[in-house]
Amino acid sequence: MAGQPGTRNLPNASALRYLWQERRTSTLGVDQSGVWRFRDLLPIVAEERVITLREGNTPLYEMPRTAAALGLNWLLAKHQGMNPTGSFKDTGMTAALSVAVASGFEWVACASTGNTSAAMAAYAARAGVRSLVLIPEGKIAWGKLSQAMDYGSTTLQLRTDFDGCVRVLGEVVKRAPVYLLNSVNPYRLEGQKTPAFEMMEQCDWQAPQHVIVPGGNLANCSALGKGFAEMMHLGLVHQAPKISVIQAEGANPLYRSLQANGGAALEPVVAKTRASAIQIGNPASWKKAVRTLAWTGGWCEQVSEREIALAKAEIGAEGIGCEPASAVTLAGLKKLAADGRVGREETVVLLLTGHTLKDSDYTIKYHLGELLSEAEMESAGSAELAEHARLRRAPMVLDADADAVLRVLDAQPSALGPA
Repeated sequence: MAGQPGTRNLPNASALRYLWQERRTSTLGVDQSGVWRFRDLLPIVAEERVITLREGNTPLYEMPRTAAALGLNWLLAKHQGMNPTGSFKDTGMTAALSVAVASGFEWVACASTGNTSAAMAAYAARAGVRSLVLIPEGKIAWGKLSQAMDYGSTTLQLRTDFDGCVRVLGEVVKRAPVYLLNSVNPYRLEGQKTPAFEMMEQCDWQAPQHVIVPGGNLANCSALGKGFAEMMHLGLVHQAPKISVIQAEGANPLYRSLQANGGAALEPVVAKTRASAIQIGNPASWKKAVRTLAWTGGWCEQVSEREIALAKAEIGAEGIGCEPASAVTLAGLKKLAADGRVGREETVVLLLTGHTLKDSDYTIKYHLGELLSEAEMESAGSAELAEHARLRRAPMVLDADADAVLRVLDAQPSALGPA
């Protein structure tokens, strides 16, 4: 019986599922939030102290064309870029900033490659507290920096990289009453575990075989692992998916660590990738990520700049779109599927972490053929070059003449086909 020694006194799994779905019909902000409607598993702040922008409840898209191209029966994308500020960071920020405000802090701060700063600034503005952003000079997409400025944050560009910004911020919070909101904050991970709950709702509580995430500071991997572990403990699901991490070749400290010593130690790298959201050479959550990979049986792969660019264009061709860092998931999936680590009959969910408008310059340069250098394209095979040519859609300049427009239409290749 429940409550006796040696037994678990746990809530009823079916009752939790029903309660979480029922809250979606409520008009209360905490119920409309895709984070706080799961607050039964978030006992970190009183309900009336929650700071929310109605984050979460993001779509789970089917990707039929990409699945067919890879020889898979079922491929899905959980698009966290559909959050209020356009990235997955909102799910963690609502939790951590609510704790900061409840604790009486007037200043919050983060070091950022872009998405964290946008999320923190928005939630700080909503709460009426002041925010400080430290970013590496010249190493952030302007679309993201513009958000932090628009939301009223004090934004400082430091002549260093992301890891240098983290170091400086560490000194600041030791010397002033400023609340740190980088991913080392444990409440961030509490919020970031909730997409796992949403994903299972959308999959009718049947876990996919694989969830693939981008690898930057590596908090997403460990947060989702925590979410699946909690659901298994409560009997909400009976198994966890394999969680795999994909890194850019120029920002791959976890991949190198696993190759060199099985993840026992990590050597920081000088990160360099156009996928700026994951341009992190010394990830804070790497130990947790190693444990998550080991527990779920997932892998860590690396992908080139060319592979990222192509994958991003392929996701865009599905009508979904994402920022460059999100596209590493598809680029990595191609490798996992090619060598049999992902089977045809297995269900895969790609976690897309940021909206396509986060880095519009990247997209424009790709379609104009200005993104990748000649050296980067040298090793591309004929099939890959043809795929780039098929996907690129550079704008054309014509005279204001209907006949000219019609001639262009006649010259276009056949459509990609219905989804």
